[in-house]
Formats: sequence, C-alpha cells, structure tokens
Amino acid sequence: MKINLHIERLVLEGLPLSSAQGPVVQLAVQQELTRLLLSNGIGPGLISGCAMPHAPGGDMQLATEASPRQMGTQIAQSVHEGLVK
Repeated sequence: MKINLHIERLVLEGLPLSSAQGPVVQLAVQQELTRLLLSNGIGPGLISGCAMPHAPGGDMQLATEASPRQMGTQIAQSVHEGLVK
C-alpha cells in the first residue's frame, strides 16, 4: 500500500518553544508519523483515499519538561490516533 500524507500546516499554540526548536519538533513529527504509518497503517475509512481539511488528534498531555523531540513524537502519536479512528 502506498500512503501519501501532506500536512500543509501544523498549528502548535501555547507550547514553550523557541523558533530554533520548531524544526526539531517538525522533524520528530515526520519521523514518528512515518514510523507509525509504516507499522500500523491508517484507519479503514481512509483506505480508499480522501482529502481532509483537518484531522482530529487524540488526547495529549505534554510534560512541562518534555524536550522538543519528545513533543514532536507525542504530537505525531496524537495525529496518528486521529487517522486510525
């Protein structure tokens, strides 16, 4: 199965990140979401393909001491949870 996923914009409001940390979060999201899609796939409702103007994520509680990498990983897991429902 071939999966094409394009995230035009990921809005992260209220996170304690500097502009230099944004790319670290972005890379972590990409890497973890790729890993999850390759290992777990997507939900049955998306198998035939679709365009989604927004994707609901799952619940997420970020620890205040989470690194930008950890934040990105958790964000990807939340996004993936929304894609498999």
